[in-house]
Amino acid sequence: CDRARDGIRMVQSRGARGFQFSGSPQLFSFPASQLFINCNFFPTEFSIVVTLKIPQMVPEKSEYIFTLLEGDSDEPLLGLRLSQNKFHFLQKGHGSRKCITFKEVRLDDNRWHTVVLAVTGCYTILTVDCGTPLEVLERPFPDDLDTTGSTFFITSRRRWNGLFSGLMRQLVLLPGSDATSQICPSSEPQLSALSVPPALLHLPIKPSSPDLPLHPYEAEVRVTAGVSPPCGHSEEGHLWFNTLKRGLFLCDGIVWLTMLQVKEKLDYVEDHQDLFTNSETFDIEVFHIPSVGLFMATANRDSNLGSGIYKWTDGRFERYQNISTYDAQAWQYFTVGKKKFLVVANCRSKDAGDQEQSVIYKWSSRKLKFIHYQTLITHSARDWEAFSIQDETFLAVANHRQGGRNHNIDSVIYKWNPVAQFFEVNQTIPTTGAYDWEFFTIGPYYFLAVANTFNGRSTVIDSTIYIWLGGMFQPYQSITTFGAIDWEMFQIENRVFLAVANSQMLTEEGKILYSINSTIYELSMTSQTFIKFQEIETNSALDWEYFTVGDDKFLVVANSYDGNSYSLNSVIYRYGSHIFSIDIQYFSCLCVKYLLSFGSEVDRVSKVNFEKNLVF
Repeated sequence: CDRARDGIRMVQSRGARGFQFSGSPQLFSFPASQLFINCNFFPTEFSIVVTLKIPQMVPEKSEYIFTLLEGDSDEPLLGLRLSQNKFHFLQKGHGSRKCITFKEVRLDDNRWHTVVLAVTGCYTILTVDCGTPLEVLERPFPDDLDTTGSTFFITSRRRWNGLFSGLMRQLVLLPGSDATSQICPSSEPQLSALSVPPALLHLPIKPSSPDLPLHPYEAEVRVTAGVSPPCGHSEEGHLWFNTLKRGLFLCDGIVWLTMLQVKEKLDYVEDHQDLFTNSETFDIEVFHIPSVGLFMATANRDSNLGSGIYKWTDGRFERYQNISTYDAQAWQYFTVGKKKFLVVANCRSKDAGDQEQSVIYKWSSRKLKFIHYQTLITHSARDWEAFSIQDETFLAVANHRQGGRNHNIDSVIYKWNPVAQFFEVNQTIPTTGAYDWEFFTIGPYYFLAVANTFNGRSTVIDSTIYIWLGGMFQPYQSITTFGAIDWEMFQIENRVFLAVANSQMLTEEGKILYSINSTIYELSMTSQTFIKFQEIETNSALDWEYFTVGDDKFLVVANSYDGNSYSLNSVIYRYGSHIFSIDIQYFSCLCVKYLLSFGSEVDRVSKVNFEKNLVF
């Protein structure tokens, strides 16, 4: 009993007290013989009354109110379990175990609720807060459920998994039929009392001044491992401690505000996973589909094998779906309202001599995979960029070349037609061997930058930044680049930067240089143009990626070729200091940071690296 008391804490919340349980599940167990003294058989008609308060639960998670376990078995003879919007009654009888589930029962809303489960004859009846009873017609409860040698476990199923995380005010087992009539109607149906421990009945004296909070003695603190509790008007002033982020947060009625948080620090990057893709990978796209999971699409070269989509499962990417592509160069994930799309940039046609086409795929929530949605004519497409302007959705394709030699062609901007439910041509822009689009905003202005690579003779050409004016993009500034492959826009405080990945310098005289400078530009508020901020030597750079860890800002460059070798280091830069680590993507999952680096044209092995964070 002393050990059990050590694991129980009395907590007051929303004007009522309840017990919070912590520690080993064994602390809150007792033999069934203490309850069934004269007869070892469980009654055939009974009611269970419980008053509880539990925060919002994540999907697929369950928590136990109590279980009755036989001997050393983990299978319950009887029990109550909660999951998101569901209430489960577990029982064993008639030679098998079954679970009666009441759906659309919202108990995990961080409010007090009193629940009565009554079993009588062929009916199992659930009443919540003296509301309308929910009835389920089942076989009668078994009359031979022997409790000899069994044990009651409060808040668990003997194991750590499924521990009850909320507050409990009363838990009563009452032989006989429906106990609802004993506690309903009630002036406070959420707190209807049948047998509440005396220590929970008395509250401290409330203040008489109307200027003071109703319950000034309450300072509720939620503790979770990364899952954010609800934060609304009723939670205003509550504290939340996140054990994964090591942070203390305060609810302001809308969002959780950071009060104290340990700063993350990048220590080093190490290999996490080697991923063998269908063929050489030119691009990756990491995206999240709510309630489904984290995904990654790889743009693979081999038209016979297509490209793969992988899902993050148990800390690793596993193959999920394969899609037919034709020398795929890039993927772009985007949404239009509730619709979720994935578009591929195909560089070649399906059959020689046919028109090149890129394809938009739509996520099917029924089939749980991407299905063909729309086909668009493209010309050696290298990149797609999806963006929104004033609630309208656009798609820009970087057309690199038409035919064998013509690099001076139009790239196209498409706009979503909400009536036809398709993308239509909105604007064409002359480009020169276009390789990448980068959309960004600065204040109320919208910009689109193109990375022009090759004009048929030289890579020393202008790449252009466009600004949205009068319902279309118009030239804003041209910058000389050297085989530009990628633009990366990022902001540090109120400063705006653009980094270009220069891949090679090919002059009209035929001289080729691969080890050249890639440049970071900063927006000058004085001249209202991007001016040179810093030059960094790169080796046929193919991609920049900006990310932060704590207060530190990083840029990663993907180096591919120095004129002699493809086996090169790509580099992470942090304001002049750098540490060692063809396309790179950054993402986080469960507070662990990851960098994705994918194989070059001569390598099918892709790597997932993760950062080590040291806390001082």
